[in-house]
Amino acid sequence: MVLLPGGGCVGLDLWPILDGVAQFATAVTYDRGGTGWSDRDVHLPRTLADATDELLELLRVADIAGPYIFVGHSLGAFYARHLAARRPETVAGLVLLEPAHEDLRAYMPKELTDSWDAFDPGAVSLEAPPQQVLDFYRGLFEQEMTAWPAEIREPLIANHVHPRWLQIGIREAANLPALNDEMRAAGPAPADIPTVVLTAMDVDPFKRAVSMGVSDELLQAEIDGKTRLYDDLAATFTHGENRRIEGVGHATLPMRRPDVVVQAVRDLLQP
Repeated sequence: MVLLPGGGCVGLDLWPILDGVAQFATAVTYDRGGTGWSDRDVHLPRTLADATDELLELLRVADIAGPYIFVGHSLGAFYARHLAARRPETVAGLVLLEPAHEDLRAYMPKELTDSWDAFDPGAVSLEAPPQQVLDFYRGLFEQEMTAWPAEIREPLIANHVHPRWLQIGIREAANLPALNDEMRAAGPAPADIPTVVLTAMDVDPFKRAVSMGVSDELLQAEIDGKTRLYDDLAATFTHGENRRIEGVGHATLPMRRPDVVVQAVRDLLQP
């Protein structure tokens, strides 16, 4: 199993999943070039092809034989789906956690997409974020990672609230429209790839923090829209399923419910 973290995240953000799957299967994760603890000489943002070619080469060099179950969260699911479309022989199955999707906007109310369009990531300066903002985000991460081993938790949190990692997170996702086009151009993945989609059915504190001014009704409409999208995505696979996970949001699904991800991997490994 290969874990692919979301944008602004690193491999160790998925540590509970990695630890759980490692009890019964080979499990690996990594930081994409230019992110986390990987080589920072990589220019961001990147194409899907660049990132997935890099991943397959790393797996080859590490002598980890495929095909693989790719577990992708958010932006990481784009890379998993791109591999399934472009290199299906490398893919034994997909577990897609709150996956980024090229058709997401079509499932959303116009009021919500208008608010997204009003946001200009280029206008965001993270050179010196206010200390109260950093302290707030530190508290969110500490709450979610409180039971994690200190040697993993402490450097993760320290880096997540460092301006360098915050800037990297914004740069990595800065070409999202181009990634949408690249995913469409890749075409659909083969329908016979076993696939489980996991949909978070709640709004977590991370989502609340970036949704100030957005009504509860609109946030619920976003959940309803993505659920329909993920149902449709799962239906493109012969053995596809969208599992609704209550009590978690987009960011906290892999941290609070690693058990449902581990179970999805276990299910795909069963003959």
